[in-house]
Amino acid sequence: MRDPIESDLLRTFLVITETSNFSVAAQRIGRTQSAVSAQIKRLEETVGEALFERSARGVVLTRAGGQLLPYAQRVVELLNEAAATIRTKPLDGPVRIGIPEEYSQTVLPAALAAFAIQHPAVEVTVSCDYTARNLAALERDELDLAVVFDWSKQTTGEVLCIDPTVWVTSLVHRLHESTPLPIAVYRDSTWCRDFALRSLEQQGLAYRIAFVADTSSGLKNAVSAGLAVSTLSRSNIPHGCRELTSDDGFPPVDSSRVVLRRNPYHSSEAIRELAERVREAFQPMLAQP
Repeated sequence: MRDPIESDLLRTFLVITETSNFSVAAQRIGRTQSAVSAQIKRLEETVGEALFERSARGVVLTRAGGQLLPYAQRVVELLNEAAATIRTKPLDGPVRIGIPEEYSQTVLPAALAAFAIQHPAVEVTVSCDYTARNLAALERDELDLAVVFDWSKQTTGEVLCIDPTVWVTSLVHRLHESTPLPIAVYRDSTWCRDFALRSLEQQGLAYRIAFVADTSSGLKNAVSAGLAVSTLSRSNIPHGCRELTSDDGFPPVDSSRVVLRRNPYHSSEAIRELAERVREAFQPMLAQP
């Protein structure tokens, strides 16, 4: 029976894989080159295969080394994650966050899942609501954090990403070719009047209101079912639908900044930590066109 693989040997293996040079790897991890060579020899004896072979540019992985690489990465990542979790000071207390419905099934679960694992004692309360309501709740000290849309660059706070609002149609029903254009809008929304309807009027597009909803889910359902075209955040376009572009005769509705606002009256370590998780959850959207 072979000895188990030591994690310290895997860490050295990964550094050599990254640098392709025993000498450079030794400098990086603060050991002598002979000590690093000895570690790799022990690792090779443990797995029973050579892991590196020399080339003109240093060392490269053998077939066995290539097989070991993903396992070594997973083991070291898990060990680092375990150490970070154990060393993290446990947090507690309440945290109240407001977020648009558009992100309630994407960004929010990603942020809260990572946060809950590290800080199970923190009591998180979520409010999925419109931007205006979440901003008002923040000012009334009813929320600690609020993710809001900013259409006019007037809202202060940390910009998490840009998520433009666009006109969206069903790929199957092609209602965008109808005249007048059947549209779905939010009920009693000044934003719809000032942005959505105005964008159509500026293009000279005749329209009729065919569907009224209180939530973005209602608008998505209307588009998917072929009842109307509507305005949605670009990141929130449902399957089977597409953005209507200038080639279709439709302009962008706005260039919404997604902003993280904080309670001006108080804060805590738990609030700051959840804000960091929210920031990380929005990172993939920054890479989108």
